[in-house]
Amino acid sequence: MNKYVAGVCGLLALTVCQTVQAQTLRFGTDPTYPPYESKKPDGSLVGLDIAIGNEICKTAGVTCQWVESGFDGLIPGLNAKKFDAVISSMAPNAQRLKVIDFSQTLYEDNSRLISAKNAPLKPDAASLSGKNVGVLQGSVQAKYADAKWRSQGANVTEYPDQQSIYGDLANGRLDATFVVATSGQSAFLDQPIGKEYAFSGEPVKDPMLSANSAIGVRKGDEQTLKLINDALTKMTQDGTVARLEKEYLGKH
Repeated sequence: MNKYVAGVCGLLALTVCQTVQAQTLRFGTDPTYPPYESKKPDGSLVGLDIAIGNEICKTAGVTCQWVESGFDGLIPGLNAKKFDAVISSMAPNAQRLKVIDFSQTLYEDNSRLISAKNAPLKPDAASLSGKNVGVLQGSVQAKYADAKWRSQGANVTEYPDQQSIYGDLANGRLDATFVVATSGQSAFLDQPIGKEYAFSGEPVKDPMLSANSAIGVRKGDEQTLKLINDALTKMTQDGTVARLEKEYLGKH
C-alpha cells in the first residue's frame, strides 16, 4: 500500500476490510535560520520553509510532522529514516547530490560576507587572511570558506547554529560571517545587534555555492519525491509559493 494513501476499512459482502494507514510526512529542519526557519518563544516553528512545508502537506492531503536537528545532522538523520525529507534552506550541491536526492527548486538566493561597516572586508582570501570568519557547520558556505580561505590564512570556525555566529560577530570574537544573504539581512543586519555591520563586497559566485534551495529526500525514495514535487508544481502554478516568498522575504 502507498504509505501516503490511507485504506478504507469497511465490510464488503462478508469479509473484505482494508486497514487504515496513517498519512504523515516528517520534515527535518534546523530552526535557527530566519526568515527561512526559526522558533517562536512558545516553541512553534515559523519561516518560509516551514510555511512551504505545511502547504505541501495541505496540498498533498497528508499531515506534517516537524523534527528538529542541527544543520549538519540533517542528511545523516534523513538517511537514518528519522524523517522523510529535509527542508532547511539546503542547496543541492554536487556533494549532497551524491548521497540524497532533491526536489525541484524552492527559491534562489546568494551567499555574502558580513563584516563591520568601519572595517569592511572583501570575500576573498587576501582580505580575510588572519581574520576570524564564522560559518554554519555543514553549510555550503562552510565548505567554500574551508576550501578557498582557510588555506590562505583565514581562521574559519564552524558553528552548530547561525545565531551563535551573530552573537560572536557582534561581541568582537569574529571579524566576519559568510551566509545566505536574505537570512543575514533579516536575522542580523535588520536587528539592533547588527546595526554596525553590512554586507561586504559583492555576492560570491562559484559552482560550490548553489544559489538554489530545495527539499532533500533519501536516494531512491521516488514516492516521497513525487508527492513533494507534485504539490510544489500545484503551489507554483496557483501562486502559493510566490505569495509565501512575498510574505516572508518581501519579494514581489
